Amino acid sequence: MSQKFYSRIAADLQKLENEKTMKVFRHITGPMAGKADIEGYGKSIILCSNNYIGMDNRPEVVNAGIEAMKKYGAGASSVRFICGTFDIHRELEELTAEYTGMEAAITYTSCWAANTASIPALLAPGDTVISDELNHASIIDGCRAVAKGVNRAVFKHSDMADLEGKLEAAKDNGSDTILVVVDGVFSMEGDITPLPEVIKLAKQYGAIVMVDESHASGVIGATGRGTMEYYGITEGVDIISGTYGKALGGAGGGFIAASKEVCILLAQKSRPALFSNSLPPSLCAIAIASIRYLLDNPGIVVSLKKKTDYARKLITEAGLSPMEGDSAIIPIIIGATSDAIRASQLMMDKGVFAIGFGFPVVPEGHARIRLQISDALDYADLDYAAGVIKEAVEIVRGE
Repeated sequence: MSQKFYSRIAADLQKLENEKTMKVFRHITGPMAGKADIEGYGKSIILCSNNYIGMDNRPEVVNAGIEAMKKYGAGASSVRFICGTFDIHRELEELTAEYTGMEAAITYTSCWAANTASIPALLAPGDTVISDELNHASIIDGCRAVAKGVNRAVFKHSDMADLEGKLEAAKDNGSDTILVVVDGVFSMEGDITPLPEVIKLAKQYGAIVMVDESHASGVIGATGRGTMEYYGITEGVDIISGTYGKALGGAGGGFIAASKEVCILLAQKSRPALFSNSLPPSLCAIAIASIRYLLDNPGIVVSLKKKTDYARKLITEAGLSPMEGDSAIIPIIIGATSDAIRASQLMMDKGVFAIGFGFPVVPEGHARIRLQISDALDYADLDYAAGVIKEAVEIVRGE
């Protein structure tokens, strides 16, 4: 039996090698900023990091984590309800609620944990969850984990007619609660969900709305508060999930922001809160410092937007046709997974680090180079990177 298992593992690995789709793991030997030291390549321009507003190595943020570790130790050492809830958890949750404009918040070790915790905990047999087809894998797994008897539906990406059809079917089926879940910014496309239309339809059919703000927090909206601020709306979203592991510090951790009752129920019922260690206090401190810095310095969001527009202009002028979007994510469709990985390697050889994404992360035939712009980059970095990207793509397309 074990021999068959290991033979299958070997065959799977060989298949990846033959198809030239084996993922490559780079080893970074210094702090993450606009440039970082990468083993074997030296100082390289980073275009694949979630460090959108440069918080990762900001002294105020790093020092906050160090001081918290001195005060609280290495970690919480337990789950929330045993002895894993610290005063700094409460401080972060209160600040997160203020930042998101919600009544309360609860922290988790990641947004993956937050999504897979909340969706199953909040829905009961007879309810329906409706998810955008391009939602993050954590949302998909959260929907898959619901109890037997909870109906699941998927609507075409940002297609409001299809969403309405799914809402109408759920209503006709007598669903007690209908939950519509969308990403604020879709991580592989870089586009922003049509949130006002989602809210309008949800209200029409008595549904509640959940938005994952992982790639929106700190990135879009006039002061970096995410998708609602981007559209200039202040209500209509019932639940926000998000991460502190991207723009808000980069260290780790996730959250749900919602009503007090929802957050209390999640603390009492959601499995990651009950059975997994709470967020380390040092990561709480990093997130707190990051959010406070962002609230005090909203100009970094404006700066990021200018650099993103500049990078998009350079890529377009190079004839590479990036996908449309208004976030800091700029995907360039290559086609075959092997070609995207090959282009990524050619770029790496010239000191530009960006990842080639292929199936199953994105649909077959839609492999891409995904650029993620950071305010830690300067304009000279973007000028150089655009030339390298153009050259790499032209080589791959000509092979």
